Amino acid sequence: MSFTKRLIRILLVTIAASFLATPGQADAASPRLGQPAPNFKVISTSGQTITQENYHGHVLILDFFATWCQPCRRSIPHLVEMNRKYGKQGLQVLGLSVDEDGERVVKTFIDEFRVNYPLALAGDATTGDFGIRSVPIMFLIDKKGRVVEVYRGFTTDSARSLEAAIKRLLAEK
Repeated sequence: MSFTKRLIRILLVTIAASFLATPGQADAASPRLGQPAPNFKVISTSGQTITQENYHGHVLILDFFATWCQPCRRSIPHLVEMNRKYGKQGLQVLGLSVDEDGERVVKTFIDEFRVNYPLALAGDATTGDFGIRSVPIMFLIDKKGRVVEVYRGFTTDSARSLEAAIKRLLAEK
């Protein structure tokens, strides 16, 4: 086989492998758009038991993150702002950490970013039910508990799209 053909073959295999390894790719275990979000039960860093039922009738951003994840760290100020801006209109935000270092690092994170919404450790059951394989990933859940959008990764474009979707959902009766 010539060097050029070998190089092309290696390049094609590399490109194909990169698509298979892309973080945030769709997962069969993830909740489907338009379907009810999986039930969950977590304990917040303040000791409060939180379940999906707590958010019935509200628009919910369910944010799976890690304190060490740079895109997650960039997304937090936007979520803090969304909660400040739309919280009185019916938006709720819940951050679910996948950190293995426990609650201590999450509490430090709350102080560092002045987080104004509840945070909890996600736990294996919750991450499994939501099909979490990478972070950040945000599920936008409507007032009836259905998943209406899923945001994998974080960019300023996704922040704009999230805000537009929040406005639309809050306007619905």
